[in-house]
Amino acid sequence: MKILRRPRKRHLGGAAAVAAAIALVATLTNGVSAAPQAATFDLDHGNALTDVIYPALNTEPRVEYSGRPGSWAADRAMLIELPWFDALAAYHPTAVGIFSTIGRRPAEEHTTRNKNIAVIYSAYTSLSKLYPQHEATWQRMMATAGLDPAVTAEDRTTASGIGILAAKNAMAARHNDGTNRDGDAGGRRYNREPYADHTGYRPVNSPYELRFPSRWQPNTISKREVVNTQEFATPQFGRVKPITFDRPEQFRLTPPANHHLLNPKGYRKQADEVLRASAGLDDRKKMSAEIFSDNITPYGAIAHTLLRGRYNTEDSVRFIVMTDVAGFDVAIASWYYMRKYDSVQPFSAIRHLYPNKKLTAWGGPGRGTVNDITGTQWRSYLSSVAIAAPEYPSVNAAVCVAYAQVARRFTGTDKLTVVIPVRKGSSIVEPGVTPAADMMLTWNSYSEWAAECGQSRVWAGENFPASVAAVDQYAPQLGDRAFDFVQRKLNGR
Repeated sequence: MKILRRPRKRHLGGAAAVAAAIALVATLTNGVSAAPQAATFDLDHGNALTDVIYPALNTEPRVEYSGRPGSWAADRAMLIELPWFDALAAYHPTAVGIFSTIGRRPAEEHTTRNKNIAVIYSAYTSLSKLYPQHEATWQRMMATAGLDPAVTAEDRTTASGIGILAAKNAMAARHNDGTNRDGDAGGRRYNREPYADHTGYRPVNSPYELRFPSRWQPNTISKREVVNTQEFATPQFGRVKPITFDRPEQFRLTPPANHHLLNPKGYRKQADEVLRASAGLDDRKKMSAEIFSDNITPYGAIAHTLLRGRYNTEDSVRFIVMTDVAGFDVAIASWYYMRKYDSVQPFSAIRHLYPNKKLTAWGGPGRGTVNDITGTQWRSYLSSVAIAAPEYPSVNAAVCVAYAQVARRFTGTDKLTVVIPVRKGSSIVEPGVTPAADMMLTWNSYSEWAAECGQSRVWAGENFPASVAAVDQYAPQLGDRAFDFVQRKLNGR
């Protein structure tokens, strides 16, 4: 079995001059515009991911991920980023595609230029399909590389055509995979609802009555005098077709021992653990909770730190694809078990145990820690932006654990210093107040980063500690499976 090649350094010399020359003399053969472009990217030496695609993704489209469940984010990442591997397989001596085999190009065409063009056209095709409202952003992305967005030919002999084919083949391969991303499950023709449930899930508790204190209860969230009632986000996701395994039941996950009233001591203990975390919130814990609830920032921080200036386009794509495969399959396994155990959230347990008792906990935006809040009044720190789902296991923690495992396998080390700067008053829960000063969130290893990711779910008031610990039973395995899966594809199997 081949081993992942040692990372190659980027060539930085003369990049601006080369890019300018490319823009003036390029032809349409591989999708490069014949007209002069304000190109700033060096197709012959640069990294399409770090220099072209991700800067575009970090602008307007980030709002699309706000408030979305991790299942939605994992599905979108899979559709956008996995086709890059298929596009590059055409320019590799042994690799085969994940979704389709486009065909291998002659060795003399295995250039950095063709690889960058193929990846950028694949990204442009997927992004234009999934986010047409941001077409102006994608047009600017193409202009950065001096590429013509009007080129749409599905041509197996050109880099642009290979990239376009890879993206379209991925969409076709994943159609009707159980996600209901098109909202047409069950033959629905009108007023389609993308990612809506098509499996008939119904909660046993109403938002207003906790008849079964061990089971999930939808919350009611007030925003600007409007009360919204939660629905389980994408309950069908546990039945979606995985990439690296057959059925989520093959992974063992012990039932939540403390979630049932038949274990009153454990039930109360886990609620008290969340209350202690709520009472101990400070600026660091609050911002960590917010950052790790973001579907982009914590993972982007690692990718940016790890890839920029160290890896070329090929190796960067392998890493991103490995983490995407892990995230997608972890979401499927986690959603399967969330639905199976249908476990009570901390807010319901605390209200049930201490409806009128005065508690010490966070008192709401701008109130700090108070000692006279009742269980009925208690809210988790992220209640206003929390994703509606049963509590066990912690999907956020699971994704972080699997991601860290992939990173360790890919780099051969656990060491990486990751820094996320946080501006004063940038909190989404306590805007203008938290944090009180600019701060830096810093981790010195993947393990440290993943551990805080899990702990932040308790600080956020969204998970019990046992739910975080439980993900170690299956998430590392899925990280390993993702790494091995991509390696097999790279080696032609």
